[in-house]
Amino acid sequence: MLHARLVETSDALHARVRAFAAGDGGDDFEALALDIARFQAEASPGFARLVASRGAALERLEDVPGVPAETFRLARVAVHPLELDVARFVTSGTTSGAPGTHAFRTTATYDAVALAFGRRALLGFGAGPRVVVSLAAPPGETPTSSLAYMLALFQREWDGRSLADGSFEREHAARWLFGPGGVELAGLEHAASVAEQRGEPLLVLATAFALVGLLDAARGRVLRAPATTAVMVTGGYKGRSREVSKAELRREVARTFGVPETHVVAEYGMTELTSQLYEGTLPGAALHGPRDVLLEPPWLRVVPVEPATLEPVPDGQLGIARVVDLGNVDSALVVQTEDLVRRRDGGVELVGRRPGATARGCSLAVEAWLGERS
Repeated sequence: MLHARLVETSDALHARVRAFAAGDGGDDFEALALDIARFQAEASPGFARLVASRGAALERLEDVPGVPAETFRLARVAVHPLELDVARFVTSGTTSGAPGTHAFRTTATYDAVALAFGRRALLGFGAGPRVVVSLAAPPGETPTSSLAYMLALFQREWDGRSLADGSFEREHAARWLFGPGGVELAGLEHAASVAEQRGEPLLVLATAFALVGLLDAARGRVLRAPATTAVMVTGGYKGRSREVSKAELRREVARTFGVPETHVVAEYGMTELTSQLYEGTLPGAALHGPRDVLLEPPWLRVVPVEPATLEPVPDGQLGIARVVDLGNVDSALVVQTEDLVRRRDGGVELVGRRPGATARGCSLAVEAWLGERS
């Protein structure tokens, strides 16, 4: 597929996805997904091999083969050439050796869908301004972390003001409150004080690892924060700190900020995806659901599947997550993870990661993508 035609087709699909996410355009999820899958089969030799190995006609969404997340580590998963990349997000690589890379030809769709669903999950307490800070290291000029990119996007779009005198840019470092020495507790307390003085909510964006660091730094002290404080928590520990159960972390973080546990909202994302899932517990937010259940945006679907056959399992049973993400126009519409999940209460419960070797169904798919099977 020639570059000009590829870009034109990709741009049209991206526009349809953004319209779908905005509730416009009249597209059907499955029809749009199949158009993306057919585009990827035409433009990506690896995906074309995977489709051929399954004998998939790409006439039903169920027939679209999932690209194992492992593939992003072993090969380039993109429909476009390297020179058209505008961003490359890199996985941590801590669980499988070398990191993987998710290449983006445009970040416009990432921005649109991240803001659309993040707003529904995290912006409780009214539609007015709020103070937004991150317990994370700053992303740098060319972000390689999809999470850091998303946190910077949320800071800019939902606040974008100085935390003192001067411009937002000059005060940029005041919003990134995790460094070589751990959590910058004084900076967090300053942000909470600014929110109190302005009479605005405080939104703290953090990894579970950083929140354990916060608990250790606070040493049982309750911070003086607005009653309208919300905390987004994402990710795991990857051996970098003591591990804390989800229930204990939620309880202790809520106690440290002096807010109800419903104000601590879990987020789930992967470098290999464009979209995110959230709990719907925050009072006043548009997203509603029970604790420990991750809710999908309308443009993403999670199907638990059996590891050997990759066939769907009944609701309530454990399987590994097959994720259909319309945002992945230029990479892999369907990503097959090894995260153990079950469907319940209108969403997905994340149970953990499947232990041991790569699931047989995923291994076969990787081999097909790489052309290692006849």
